[in-house]
Amino acid sequence: MTFDTRSEAPATPVCDAMRENGAWNPLWDPFAQLDAAWTEKFMALAVMPHDVLDAKTIEFISIAVNAACTHMYAPGVRRHMRRALDLGATPEEILAVLQGVVTLGVHSMSLGAPILVEELEALKQRGQRPEQQPAGQP
Repeated sequence: MTFDTRSEAPATPVCDAMRENGAWNPLWDPFAQLDAAWTEKFMALAVMPHDVLDAKTIEFISIAVNAACTHMYAPGVRRHMRRALDLGATPEEILAVLQGVVTLGVHSMSLGAPILVEELEALKQRGQRPEQQPAGQP
C-alpha cells in the first residue's frame, strides 16, 4: 500500500535492491509509503559507493553507527559484523569499534558484544576461522 499521491509511482531501484539483498529495515516502510521518491534519494545517498575508504572500514563505520546508543539496530550490527568478518576483520578490530562507540553509552557494548560472539560461532560452524591480529599490533 502506498500513500504517495503522485500519478505515477517513482522508480525505486536502490530501495528495491536493498529489499532483495536483506539490507532493508522494515521500519523504513512508512517512509517509502508516504514518499517513495524521497526515500529513494535518501537511500541512494546512504549506500553510494565510496572510493576513498576501503570496504572493511565502511563496515566498521556501519557497525559503530548501528551499535550506537542512538540507533541500537541489532540486525544492522549483525549484518555489518558478518560482512566485516568476511572481509578479514579480526575480532579485536570489531571489539575496538564497539569499545570506541561505548563512549556514547555502555548499551552499545551490551548490544554488540553478544552479536560478535554469535557471529564468531557462526564463522566457526561454517568451517572458517577469524583472522588473528598479533598481540600488541594496531
